[in-house]
Amino acid sequence: MSGASATFERDARIVNARHGQVDPGEIAIGVIIGRTSEFFDFFVYAIASVIVFPKLVFPHLDALTGTLYSFAIFALAFVARPIGTGIFMAIDRAYGKGVKLTITLFLLGSSTVAIAFLPGYEQLGWVSALLLAAFRIGQGLALGGEWDGLPALLAMNAPENRRGWYAMIPQLGAPLGLMVAAALFAYFASNLSSEDFLDWGWRYPFFVAFAINVVALFARLRMVVTPEFTEHFEKKELEPKPIGETIRAEGAHIVVGAFAPLASFALFHMVTVFPLSWVFLYTDQSPTRFLVIELIGAMVGLVTIVLSGYVADRVGRRNLLSATAAAIAAFSGFAPQLLNGGDVGEVIFMVSGFILLGLSFGQSSGAVASNFSKAYRYTGSALTTDLAWLVGAGFAPFVALYLSSQFGLMAAGGYLLSGAVCTLLALAMSRQLESTER
Repeated sequence: MSGASATFERDARIVNARHGQVDPGEIAIGVIIGRTSEFFDFFVYAIASVIVFPKLVFPHLDALTGTLYSFAIFALAFVARPIGTGIFMAIDRAYGKGVKLTITLFLLGSSTVAIAFLPGYEQLGWVSALLLAAFRIGQGLALGGEWDGLPALLAMNAPENRRGWYAMIPQLGAPLGLMVAAALFAYFASNLSSEDFLDWGWRYPFFVAFAINVVALFARLRMVVTPEFTEHFEKKELEPKPIGETIRAEGAHIVVGAFAPLASFALFHMVTVFPLSWVFLYTDQSPTRFLVIELIGAMVGLVTIVLSGYVADRVGRRNLLSATAAAIAAFSGFAPQLLNGGDVGEVIFMVSGFILLGLSFGQSSGAVASNFSKAYRYTGSALTTDLAWLVGAGFAPFVALYLSSQFGLMAAGGYLLSGAVCTLLALAMSRQLESTER
């Protein structure tokens, strides 16, 4: 595989050299395609973990317990993700980014498609859950390994006065992925009987995920083998470093960077995965209807992510993150209870939540990652992303649903509040680190 990949990279360099170096706009396209693919896989699984897997894999349990088990398996990908980063960073150093990306995208695509063929509890009993867990771990390993450095390259090519704008570009993948995933599930759920949907209809979005991964693979391979990317790599600005060495050199920044986006990551699940599970379990409304609401909310989030770029370039990324964390803290005090407020309450919760999410999530990856030295920026950014998703997102649906089922929706608001507090503390520590290093 390494020989074929090396040949592909050499040929791609020749092709790309004919039209000059890639500008930031072209890099941005590769980043958006890659992140949309990643988030589409994420949301396809997340939606299925609410409306499919509890009935398919855990039909012998009550609905709440089955959903909690499903969310526990959901978290396995985030646990596996840092492990995948460690494994594939070694492959990156030994064989290059072309080989690494080919393997990881193939692993991600095959793990996702394998879920589409998953037999249920009626066919395999508890082995069905073990297979689902294994496929989910495969997704997590691949997600950790598919870091290509394009967001870091994009940030380094951003004009000084437009860093906020370029920082938000990778985040556009989240609402785009959600829009496609929600639309697909809503279409099949609304046009099939519940028996047909549970039997075969839910499987089609997982097949679509494989096709999107193939497109993302070629788009990103084209980027990483361009002369510009190679030049940055040769200057050691985007060189994959050993994990242990990176932690020793940049450990403080990695920890702070992992906690800085906690407010937006906690809100991320509070307006996507968690409300779908709450409505599905505790109301008589159809999941199709709420998926349409999520689709509309994702459109709002897309607009406000773009808006975050304009605002951040005027007031500063960290100032915007601090302000939105404070707003999320206020939001946590009352908003989750709107999910019990009928149609109007749900729409208000989702739209206001996505407005806040867009403004905060749009800048959540750029404020602290810029602190890494050039030599460790590639690996440090990957580790920070992995740990941020693990701490802020991996167990969020499970924790929020368990707390709200035991203590009411106010408890879910308390969980969201804790994320906002962590963000404010991490941003304060980041400023202190900067002043100390100066």
